[in-house]
Amino acid sequence: MVAAVRVHKVGGPEVLTVDDIEVPVPGPGQIRIKQHAIGVNYIDTYFRQGMYPSPVGMPFVSGNEGAGEVTQLGPDVTDFKVGDRVAYVVPLGGYSAERLLPAARTVKLPDNISYEQAAAMMLKGMTACYLLRRTFKVEKGHTILVHAAAGGVGVILDQWAKHLGATVIGTAGSKEKGDIAKANGADHIIYYRTEDFAAKVKEITGGKLCDVVYDGVGADTFPASLDCLRPLGMFVSFGAASGAIKAFDINLLQHKGSLFATRPTLNHYAAKREDLLGLANELFEVVGSGKVKIPVNQKYALKDARKAHEDLESRGTTGSTILIP
Repeated sequence: MVAAVRVHKVGGPEVLTVDDIEVPVPGPGQIRIKQHAIGVNYIDTYFRQGMYPSPVGMPFVSGNEGAGEVTQLGPDVTDFKVGDRVAYVVPLGGYSAERLLPAARTVKLPDNISYEQAAAMMLKGMTACYLLRRTFKVEKGHTILVHAAAGGVGVILDQWAKHLGATVIGTAGSKEKGDIAKANGADHIIYYRTEDFAAKVKEITGGKLCDVVYDGVGADTFPASLDCLRPLGMFVSFGAASGAIKAFDINLLQHKGSLFATRPTLNHYAAKREDLLGLANELFEVVGSGKVKIPVNQKYALKDARKAHEDLESRGTTGSTILIP
């Protein structure tokens, strides 16, 4: 039996319970790992609240990413061996001291990436990778707006976009968070609680506006985000920390400059194994080179997952949050 954090009914952080569970022997195409670090992400709260339905029913083990060491191989697994250092992003099952994984959705860790780094960046880092390199290919000379620029994905977007040569405008809710975003590469900070961020973007850019807006906030920043885009710009909604964006009149995109809008997910960008490996290797390369750093600003014991969720949902965290089994 191993310790795991499960959801027996949807609701607030209080529904997270620490249980002892049995981890079975790996079946065909599966591996078993002992986890060294586990990532905590906003998507975990969506499953816990029932905003995203659990694909495995109730109860379920929360969590989508982690890193650890292979302890057992199932039949037909040839790409891994016992003792390999690995990391993953898969639907559910992360908040557990040990777990099974589909080998096809697991990647080997380079020696220069720690377990804690990997657990803190697999979901957020590969998300940043597809947002910047696939959804909208950011290049030198682009101006981008990053909402929640001091958050887990935000600090990676700040650094990586700056490395690519973009001008980065970030929004933040406090001076402390603004300082974090600036330290991670943001050129300009807008304090959305006291400033009209669309008006400030217009002022900062001299009326030219942005090529792309990356929005993980949701309801609170829409539709004003569209006013930050130049004609033919792209609005990229990848999260809903403040609640989901409701249905809107698509003609709004026409009136505001023939804009593009998309709601991408990592699941689709990494659906094929070659795409998963491509994103992971691109991430490992940029982090391993030191061009992008992964700040692990909050660590909790696995049994304290409830407190981790409370802090995350209070918007009081910065950078990445991990659990240690």
